Amino acid sequence: MKEFIAKYQKAIVGTGAVAVLLICYFQQKELAKLRSEKKIEVLGGGDIAKAETIDSLQNLVDSLDAENYPCQIELNRHKIAYEIFMKRNPNAAKQYGTIISEETE
Repeated sequence: MKEFIAKYQKAIVGTGAVAVLLICYFQQKELAKLRSEKKIEVLGGGDIAKAETIDSLQNLVDSLDAENYPCQIELNRHKIAYEIFMKRNPNAAKQYGTIISEETE
């Protein structure tokens, strides 16, 4: 198992990074869609149905934000790891960057 991980380390890291980026992208897209649909208005005299709808939408937005937060943390970890990798092994990091930007699109 150790040899497998060592042999395919770049592929595993690259696949993980792309997966995290795709998840974050689609969640951000969904959040943008929900934000554009949400219209802020002042409720007049006891409109309970509208208040419940607004509460429901707010709960949905909060839930999506909560789901997106771990992805943002993971993305930042990958960015920091890449910067450290650039300092330790610049040639390999450039090759990895080329793979991510040109071969995985």
